[in-house]
Amino acid sequence: MQPLEAGEPHTIGAYRLLGRLGAGGMGRVYLGRSAGGRTVAVKVVHPHFALDEQFRARFRREVEAARRLGAQWTAPVLDADPDAAVPWVATGYVAGPPLSDAVTRHGPLPEYAVRTLGAGLGEALDAVHAHGLIHRDVKPSNVLLALDGPRLIDFGIARALGATVSLTSTGVSVGSPGYMAPEQIRGLDISGAADVFSLGAVLAYAATGLAPFPGDSSAVLLYKVVHEEPELGDLEGDLRELVAACLAKDPAERPAPVEIARRLAPGGAAALVAPGWLPGPLVREVSRSAVALLDLEPQDAPVQSGPVPFSSASLGNAAPGAFGPPLPPRPSGPPAPSSVSPADADTPGKPGPGARLAVTMGTGPQSGARRGRRVSCTVALAVAGALAAVTVGAATMGDLFTGGDENSHGNDAAAGRSQSPSDAASEAPAGSVPVSALPRAFAGTWKGAATERTGLPHGTVTAVFTEGAKGEDVVRLTHQLDAFGTSVVCKGVGKLVSGTAKEVKIRERTDPDHPDSSLCTGGDADLVFTLTGSGTLRYQSHEEAAGNPKGTLSRSGG
Repeated sequence: MQPLEAGEPHTIGAYRLLGRLGAGGMGRVYLGRSAGGRTVAVKVVHPHFALDEQFRARFRREVEAARRLGAQWTAPVLDADPDAAVPWVATGYVAGPPLSDAVTRHGPLPEYAVRTLGAGLGEALDAVHAHGLIHRDVKPSNVLLALDGPRLIDFGIARALGATVSLTSTGVSVGSPGYMAPEQIRGLDISGAADVFSLGAVLAYAATGLAPFPGDSSAVLLYKVVHEEPELGDLEGDLRELVAACLAKDPAERPAPVEIARRLAPGGAAALVAPGWLPGPLVREVSRSAVALLDLEPQDAPVQSGPVPFSSASLGNAAPGAFGPPLPPRPSGPPAPSSVSPADADTPGKPGPGARLAVTMGTGPQSGARRGRRVSCTVALAVAGALAAVTVGAATMGDLFTGGDENSHGNDAAAGRSQSPSDAASEAPAGSVPVSALPRAFAGTWKGAATERTGLPHGTVTAVFTEGAKGEDVVRLTHQLDAFGTSVVCKGVGKLVSGTAKEVKIRERTDPDHPDSSLCTGGDADLVFTLTGSGTLRYQSHEEAAGNPKGTLSRSGG
């Protein structure tokens, strides 16, 4: 847990905040305490989502869905205000680490614990599906390990079965690469069987310490889920058979959640929990955390409530002011305490294996009201490329994109090696003299196709260089992928870090005047542009999250 920073609220609704538990693509999670002393997790959505009426409609709908849920192995919903200037929800705090953290620190769970975990989650999903919901983001970081059993959390992207597209098409969070079902990746209609696939992947991870579909980029993960068989390591016996059944490519071949629970715990998950289901090191860790929680006191601050500023650098690698100024308060009115599924914030603690993926692939321009989220514009377009690839099955990646040019195949000769900025500098021509401003030879517009290090397409890169000194913005970049009538665009601004007459190093950030895209990766990116002897411009990004894209750009329009 992190302390509250300047500008963050000290109260939300009736809850005094003790600290910040985590943050994600949809919001932040705070640890709070009610006036009666109950500890809660308060999840607050990002202000720009509050301006989206479609999002609010979905939020209100899930208020009613969560009120009906109340399953044993999920975190209880205690309070919410979907009509607040910035909507929030309070759930019971689960004293236990995410499965992702537990496995990272202590290794795979013993078989007894894996069976208990699977039985509890199976019963939780059975209750979720019985109420007409699909969780859609079952992954290790959304599973908490408490002394009294596992908890499935974060229903902020749960979708009602048969919900209309109009309520879910804007800002839809699809899931997490490596844990999404094949039909989910393909963009097909999904059922509760998609959650079963994700549960199988979670159990494989818990039992072996490794994701069943390993890979070093989102594109690779998505491709493997659709086209390759899972890697189950040393998992054996009936547990291996059950996990393999959950990971069947055909949804119809997967067992139902209630069947999973019955096979793992014929007497019910509660019967397995009772003797003590967690291994000793985790029991000690959870116990110490619970004791420390009792000593926490709210930070001294005037009692206040209202919009959450989101103006400090506390989400990922976002820069100060990344989410814009605080929203003006809405007209006052009576609060609407009720139950609601948690907002789409990532779970407390660090994220689990595979970065969370949120897809907004609308064909029209986004509303300017949603601008403000600073992310690197070196996009995770490899994800979009993979989505397109698996949609057409056996089609090759190169066949998907028309209008490409031969430059996409004329990249750096060291295509199989990811260079660091220092490596690139060492390859500068001998005798190069550092410059204090952008060399005139770079000025103008450059455009070309890019690929990531795996060879998958990364869309088209356009770089517009203008005069400027070291430390100043000298380039505006556009990264665009067009496929199947859909256009995904991320734009960035880059300042000159250093350079010579032939090569410049750029630090890129998101263009503050351009609306965010959920397919853009987070944080800044280090780029290197090198003039070649043939009059082209070699481009290389050193951003791992985007697959280290590279390309060769040609002058376009002067």
